[in-house]
Amino acid sequence: MTITRVAIIGLGLLGGSIGLAVKARGLDIATTGFDRDPDVRKRAGERGLVDTVCDSAAEAVANADLVILCVPVGAMGAAARELAPGLAPHAIVSDVGSSKAAVAEALAAALPGACIIPAHPVAGTEQSGPEAGFATLFAGRWCIITPPEDCDPAALAALSGFWTALGSKVELMDAAHHDLVLAVTSHIPHLIAYTIVGTASDLEDVTQSEVIKYSAGGFRDFTRIAASDPVMWRDVFLTNRGAVLEMLGRFSEDLTALQRAIRSGDGDTLFDLFTRTRAIRRQVIEQGQDDERPDFGRDH
Repeated sequence: MTITRVAIIGLGLLGGSIGLAVKARGLDIATTGFDRDPDVRKRAGERGLVDTVCDSAAEAVANADLVILCVPVGAMGAAARELAPGLAPHAIVSDVGSSKAAVAEALAAALPGACIIPAHPVAGTEQSGPEAGFATLFAGRWCIITPPEDCDPAALAALSGFWTALGSKVELMDAAHHDLVLAVTSHIPHLIAYTIVGTASDLEDVTQSEVIKYSAGGFRDFTRIAASDPVMWRDVFLTNRGAVLEMLGRFSEDLTALQRAIRSGDGDTLFDLFTRTRAIRRQVIEQGQDDERPDFGRDH
């Protein structure tokens, strides 16, 4: 199966970046796009995120070989039902959501009989909207694909090839396993960031604005994470609640143990933990998942 027409539903950071990456890499693929917000459609057209911005989802997916849903995970089912009248029988339907089991279930219910292969490009920033996209967002990043058991091998190969052509490294994974892994690596860290920044906000009256004024590196980086799209992350936590709650329980146990070590003056436990986590940071850098330059490679 060859992908020559791609429809992108949702023209924010991820959807826009897909369209820009297709163009920047010179792929022989025509792109159409749709967003429910007329203003977003207008701005997407002005930026040239896709070849053709359509006025309806059904129009955008007409004759598409691949349809990629780039909407919050809680909106997947509604978006799929909206595009259903224009969906070609041969089309692959995929997505970019960071929870997979719930998305697969929602898409299957909305599009019975369609070829549905969920995916998650593990890439993004705290920015959102059509101005946020850029062509190199996926370069060197993982795209996790979670095919169903009865997946068409040719369709899976075509979808994998598409993401590889955008510069991604493709990994196949079971949807439930994906949700557990991402709960640890992405969802819980975001939840912690939202909590810490919220606590700091609650303390502003007590500290006379000094929390923000004297923000050290750790708090500053938490504020970057906590600036992420609130709609997207609300839906992630609700759709992946089982895995998030399981990992949150484990984190709470570890936090209690750390609290106990501090209270009892157990410096050895603290030192051992900090040494182990420092080594993990080195592994992240060695696998190309971050920048080893000081201050996360920021250009000051």
